[in-house]
Amino acid sequence: MSGGASLFELWVYLSASPLLWLTLTIGVFLAARAVARASGDHPLVNPILLSIAVLVALLAATDTPYATYFSGAQFVHFMLGPATVALAVPLWRNRALVRSMLGPVLLALPAGALAATGSAVGLGLLFGVPEPLLLALAPKSVTAGIAMGIAGEIGGDPALTAVFVIATGIIGAILVTPLMNTLGIRDFAARGFAAGLASHGIGTARAFQVDGVAGTFAGLAMALNGLLTALIVPIVVGLLG
Repeated sequence: MSGGASLFELWVYLSASPLLWLTLTIGVFLAARAVARASGDHPLVNPILLSIAVLVALLAATDTPYATYFSGAQFVHFMLGPATVALAVPLWRNRALVRSMLGPVLLALPAGALAATGSAVGLGLLFGVPEPLLLALAPKSVTAGIAMGIAGEIGGDPALTAVFVIATGIIGAILVTPLMNTLGIRDFAARGFAAGLASHGIGTARAFQVDGVAGTFAGLAMALNGLLTALIVPIVVGLLG
């Protein structure tokens, strides 16, 4: 038996095990994280973007259906819940700073939530985006679990919303550091809050790469924006009708 045939049979055997895709997902992310660190955590070398590119290429090359992949990688999806709850730890550690910034936070939150939703819907209307696409786009700036729930409630496609959410998060994570530097914003609390509000979990992960305080405020913004956006989006969509 040739080496190529043996390798193919080995792949067929391994691909039937859900652990293969879980292991590959974790392994690819760790490799992408190492590449990002080697680059000095350059904004363009985003480990999530690199991981997605490698995994999509691997699935396409092996002709593996997404359902097969997810049967193994769903454990990572499950861990998103505990990971989000774990954001309360840095929040508690920095509770004094958060308390001192409560006024600016309460002012920035509704402004940011309205800007995120309003800009998405407004630009969609301006460019004549079809209504189903517009409904999927409206909650793009909150974490995937909440955004997909909102989309389902207003008649959007949750799967399409998930794509918009991921794209928003990656773009935000890439742009936030150079944008804040260009604008001369040095306060890590403000930088982090903006990142978490505009680009949810992926932006929060980027904020933690830069500074612990930035990550804390990013996590706070992500949580609060998810709650507020769930209230705002149905109202905005209702006005369109």
